[in-house]
Amino acid sequence: MQEPTSGTYQDVLDAEVRRGRVPGISAAVVKGGHVAWAGAAGAADLSRGAPMTSDAVCNWFSMTKIATATAAMQLADDGTLDIDAPVSRYLPYFSPVSPGGDVRVAHLLNHSSGLANPVPVRWVHPTGTRGPAPRDFLERLLARHKKLKFPPGERASYTNIGYLALGEVVAAASGHDYTDQARHTVLEPLGMEATDFDYTPSMRPLAAVGYQRLPRGLGPLLRVMLPAGIVDTRAGRFVGFHPFVLDGAAYGGLVGSAPDAARFAAAHLGHGEFEGVRVLSAETAARMQRIETFGRPFDVGLGWFRPHGTADAPAFVEHLGGGAGFFNVMRLYPERAVAVVVMGNATKYDVDGVAAGLARRAWS
Repeated sequence: MQEPTSGTYQDVLDAEVRRGRVPGISAAVVKGGHVAWAGAAGAADLSRGAPMTSDAVCNWFSMTKIATATAAMQLADDGTLDIDAPVSRYLPYFSPVSPGGDVRVAHLLNHSSGLANPVPVRWVHPTGTRGPAPRDFLERLLARHKKLKFPPGERASYTNIGYLALGEVVAAASGHDYTDQARHTVLEPLGMEATDFDYTPSMRPLAAVGYQRLPRGLGPLLRVMLPAGIVDTRAGRFVGFHPFVLDGAAYGGLVGSAPDAARFAAAHLGHGEFEGVRVLSAETAARMQRIETFGRPFDVGLGWFRPHGTADAPAFVEHLGGGAGFFNVMRLYPERAVAVVVMGNATKYDVDGVAAGLARRAWS
């Protein structure tokens, strides 16, 4: 990213939008224990000419996984969930063919279970419609991908199925649906009022349109690839998507704003506490950020990760979230007490460069 060598947070967003790879970006910066800045650049809706705003609502996609990990570790904090126990203790139907040893809950958290990671191309449904029941969805995927790729705990290998299973472990251990548990123990305590597992009535007016940059003539192919009711019309170089949510909430189902995500990041940066509300013990928050399992493309803690072999200083941990129409990152720099959240409404752009640019300005 050719970002300005000096200037403001806003300059970083403006520079990336000018490159033409993303219609709009919303972002937030955590510093000094609070959300110190939130801003936006570009367009939320190209067809209507609506500007992107700092409170725009975007699909979180896999950034949801760190919320799922948090819900699981809350249960570990209060003794309800043993992360060293086999997953089968909580999900009796969980019985993949293993080349060695049980899959434990910790293996789901750090992506070392050995479970497959099929491409989730059609795992979506239009907002306001019902997706598959979480257990049924997980059981179907487990039946198609019965054999583990390697012995559990051997290395990290990213898997969406693992976090679908973790969501069902949270449900089994807590006695509540995963989405209800996450709302009541993560979203609501942190005041994340513009984030949920579907577009609530108050969120709909804030929804950014997701876009895929696509050569002309390929739009019909995109319509074939995705379920009916997802692909919208073309706007210049981009094809838009109607609002949708993901099948399997625990691996990528959250929808929300950058300032809300920044409140969540601030709690992890603040040793499990934000604005007087504790959602994790300090020890657990630190343990989640400790990178102890290595693999490609990520080295992983209990939820947080960083690119394999990263030696950047200051050190960071993060979680990405990308899919059709949106690409996001939530990144913590614990040594600098800074966190950044970036949400953009295009499938691909330089989200890493934007996050790094915001962070450098935060500690300069």
